[in-house]
Amino acid sequence: MRRATFILILCFILLGGGLMALSFAPATELELGPFFRFRPNRIAAMVLFLFAGFVGMAGMLSLSSACRRLTRGLSNVQNLGPLHRLPSPHPTLNPLVNAFNGVIASAEEEVAAARLRVKEIEIQLKVATAERQHAEAIIYSISDAVLVTDPFDEVVLANDSAARTFNFDLSRASRAPIHDVICDSTMISLIREMRKSDSRSGRRIVEHKVQTPSGERIYKVTLSCVAGREDTPAGVVAVLHDMTREKEVAEMKNDFVSNVSHELRTPLASIKAYAEMLIDGEASDDKTRTEFYEVIQNEANRLGRLIDNILNISRIESGLIKINKTPLSLMVLLKEAVEVILPQARQKQIEIVEQIAPAVDQTRADRDMLYESILNLLSNAVKYTPEGGTITVQTVVDESRKKIAARISDTGVGIPPKDLAFVFDKFYRAETNNRMAKGTGLGLSLVKHIIETVHHGRMFVESQVGKGSTFGFELDLVE
Repeated sequence: MRRATFILILCFILLGGGLMALSFAPATELELGPFFRFRPNRIAAMVLFLFAGFVGMAGMLSLSSACRRLTRGLSNVQNLGPLHRLPSPHPTLNPLVNAFNGVIASAEEEVAAARLRVKEIEIQLKVATAERQHAEAIIYSISDAVLVTDPFDEVVLANDSAARTFNFDLSRASRAPIHDVICDSTMISLIREMRKSDSRSGRRIVEHKVQTPSGERIYKVTLSCVAGREDTPAGVVAVLHDMTREKEVAEMKNDFVSNVSHELRTPLASIKAYAEMLIDGEASDDKTRTEFYEVIQNEANRLGRLIDNILNISRIESGLIKINKTPLSLMVLLKEAVEVILPQARQKQIEIVEQIAPAVDQTRADRDMLYESILNLLSNAVKYTPEGGTITVQTVVDESRKKIAARISDTGVGIPPKDLAFVFDKFYRAETNNRMAKGTGLGLSLVKHIIETVHHGRMFVESQVGKGSTFGFELDLVE
């Protein structure tokens, strides 16, 4: 750069000297003929002037070309192209090129370090994303409802169970305030109280009733704080476990024990009373003793049936009962049950009408269990049908659906509509029919278990008070 400056200054000095020579040189002339005259001193100055101008112009052109090449190299660097060292286009520009190359080298080091940091951040981001996706997959797969909030009580994470429980849109819940997501004020208060308690170790378990779209449910809510940086609370995790079914089962068990105790106490009390009368000698004649013996026997049989029904239901529900399914004719089984129940029907002058198709179609079932179910339904029809009534036993075959149904209809007292939905429950008996006949309340429950649990069929009932009832079941045909 200094050399180029020196050449330009020298050119301008020569140019200036030439101009001064032209101005102050004496006007001597040489004649070479009548037409040629010239002044040597001015010609020399002119030549010197042209030479200086030519040298200056050549230097300027060379320097301009070098500057253009340097500009193109810098443009590549500016456009974020590959960082290369700039070649020296002209010796005069070496200091400037070296300075630029130093800047480029420093930039290359910074770019390499920045790329390394970017790669490290990308790896950390991928690891964090994978961990988050793994955690989300775990939370989404949990059947319990899960809600995760941050220190500002905004929803960070929630699963489908939580969305169904509190009836909100899962896609719009992220980073929304908890009071805008759920409408349960008690749940919101529990989450806020847990966050303010600053309980980083330990948890809080409460029982809470939630009004869900499917009705009121009972949940066990487990609340715990999430620890953030420097062991500060970063939010709250709430897990809601549905205990509704567990509560119902516990109540059913309590009711079952209570009902069994009551049902066992009644026949045992009768047996004990008549046995004491026999021991005390109150039955002085054979006729009275025979009556007492019959009462004791009937109550003992009733007690035995009650125990058998309880054991059978328990075995079916636990899956411990042995099932021997074979192809059999439902029509034949119905006829056999009718023959057994016919003497009881004749005592009450009840007519049994058979509308049973020929024994062609078969179903796959356990013969003893299915026979017990049919006998139970026929026995109930005789019990709750007044004298002179009619019982109709019917079979219906649906070839299109591959189903066969048995229907046992009576002209008895019927079942009130309010009791119709509970007739298959354990120990349930309609209050209006208790005076009509004695029973344990387990017969229909056992029949339902045999048909639906063991044989995967369908039970149904139709009834009108004062007109009678129809109990039946539907099974698959053997293809």
